[in-house]
Amino acid sequence: MLLLILALSASPAFAAPAKYTLQPDASLIGFETDFGSDKITGQMPITRADLTLDFKNVSASHVAVTLDSAHAEASFPFAAQAMKGPKVLDSADFPQISFESTSVTANGEGAEVKGRVTIRGVTKPMVMQAMIWRQKGHEAGDLSHLTIRLTGAVNRSDFGAVGWSDMVGDQVRLDILARIARSE
Repeated sequence: MLLLILALSASPAFAAPAKYTLQPDASLIGFETDFGSDKITGQMPITRADLTLDFKNVSASHVAVTLDSAHAEASFPFAAQAMKGPKVLDSADFPQISFESTSVTANGEGAEVKGRVTIRGVTKPMVMQAMIWRQKGHEAGDLSHLTIRLTGAVNRSDFGAVGWSDMVGDQVRLDILARIARSE
């Protein structure tokens, strides 16, 4: 997928696509939206992540992630309840949010990940920017444990999540920090 390390350390052992497993306890799916002059921040747990990274051919990389919207948390307790309710995420009827990449393209020191996100049963295109690093404590060339940061945004109105639009901003900014380990 994305690679800051690509130019520095693609070894023959990592020449083919490699499967990676998410380390959920060390990962954070964060979001932020405007709430008047303040911000609402929060996070959602990941229920599934399928990651294949190809360090020689970035475009052969693939990402599929499913989030648990029913267990989302927000910086204001009433905001979390409202967010999961029928006027926004409708977590009772749509307990999952999913993203699957359709293309990954090298972009400077990172990558652009295009895909399709499904929220409230509505699927729309989405673009995320990605950076990748070796996790601390791993030597140059060791791609067994990596950290990926993905950033992007969606407009909640595109998915029918229009509740409290007079108080809460439309754009939801995502900042995902995922730690992964090679599984093959």
